[in-house]
Amino acid sequence: MLAAISGAHGVAGEVRLKLFADGPDSLKRYGSFEVDGRTLTLTKIRPANHGAVARFAEIADRTGAEAMRGTVLTVARSALPALEEGEYYHHDLIDLPCVSSDGETLGTCVAVENFNAGDVVEIERENGKRFMVPIAAVTVGETQLTIDSDFVE
Repeated sequence: MLAAISGAHGVAGEVRLKLFADGPDSLKRYGSFEVDGRTLTLTKIRPANHGAVARFAEIADRTGAEAMRGTVLTVARSALPALEEGEYYHHDLIDLPCVSSDGETLGTCVAVENFNAGDVVEIERENGKRFMVPIAAVTVGETQLTIDSDFVE
């Protein structure tokens, strides 16, 4: 998931995007996105407040742009750039079991958020309660996340 269409921009079919990638330029490398069995072809993108504004060849007017609100732009994992040693994609962390550095079972990673101060991992305990820890307090393993005990609620 690289972005979501958050609404129309103007009357000519441009859309506002909420970005989950590094920035507008990161979407340019893909060119097109599969959305509900159809292809959206990116023809133009530029930065905008809190995201980007884009034009897709298949969206001709404001009505078409408004109809796309909430649409998520995704690419196949095979299209993503290769990772260096120790790097990971956020979606790889979702559903991993979490343990504390003391060995306590904590629950499961349910989200990775970024509120403009760095990544934060959200963990759900078996009782349904959730807590968040900064990514700096997380050691990412192949089969689990280890959370520094000082950050465990």
